[in-house]
Amino acid sequence: MTGICEGRVAIVTGAGRGLGRAYALGLAAEGARVVVNDLGVGTHGDATADRPADEVVAEIRRAGGEAVASFEDVADWEGGARIVRTAIDAFGRLDAVVNNAGFVRDRMFVSCTPEEWDAVIRVHLRGHFCVSRHAVDHWRAEAKAGRPVDARIVNTSSGAGLQGSIGQSAYSAAKAGIATLTLVQAAELARYGIMVNGLAPNARTRMTETAFAEAMKAEEGAFDVFAPENTAPLVAFLVSERSADVTGQIFELIGGKIRLALGWTDGPERDIGRRWEPAALGDAIHDLLAIRPAPKKVYGS
Repeated sequence: MTGICEGRVAIVTGAGRGLGRAYALGLAAEGARVVVNDLGVGTHGDATADRPADEVVAEIRRAGGEAVASFEDVADWEGGARIVRTAIDAFGRLDAVVNNAGFVRDRMFVSCTPEEWDAVIRVHLRGHFCVSRHAVDHWRAEAKAGRPVDARIVNTSSGAGLQGSIGQSAYSAAKAGIATLTLVQAAELARYGIMVNGLAPNARTRMTETAFAEAMKAEEGAFDVFAPENTAPLVAFLVSERSADVTGQIFELIGGKIRLALGWTDGPERDIGRRWEPAALGDAIHDLLAIRPAPKKVYGS
């Protein structure tokens, strides 16, 4: 049976382990040819001698698929260009970018250093920008040359970005920025045939081992709700041609449960038709807070 991504070429960043590995294997199983990008860094972005991208490529090839490895830094501007060029040189085309690379530096806000803040923002936000921007340049040139474009960008936000997470101020801020970036990209890029969506995965990975190890542990004999492989089918669908009418959405997937994130929207309001006095505003604000829907709690609160 032909997979839903047959003939598609996809880049997956951070694809050496965890969710990225599951995405790369899942896409290959659905017929995609995959650029497996991974620097091989540790959980906190520290350099290691590991080359997990090679292992994933070998696994895909053993299963009869096609893949090549990339060891570029996603947050390096020229590195992003080389990742895109790897896909085109190896497979003659590019259809999708799955932005997954990232790491955490868990700190309470009062303990977070500028260096830790910058490192997290760089790999997540700048990393999403550099690779996607070079891919979009390629697709836009194709569209202007009169060649049909049916492209995809899949971004990775997080529940931490949608509602915040105690001890993860930099990570939450970066992931919130990615959610908003997804909305802007979707609005701007549809004219070129580029659909853009985001994920807020709930999975057991190296990044969740310290904070959520107990809550996410697998129970023997039960459906493994937090297995990274559970999110791979959603990524395959979003990369496939079947998602051509889906853009500007953020999806949360927990085990077998999929839901759409609604994001920020207008809430209760009051208009007095003139400039507010500061004292009067206090009463109005408390009235609005009393009738607004209860928000989701910040993780860890």
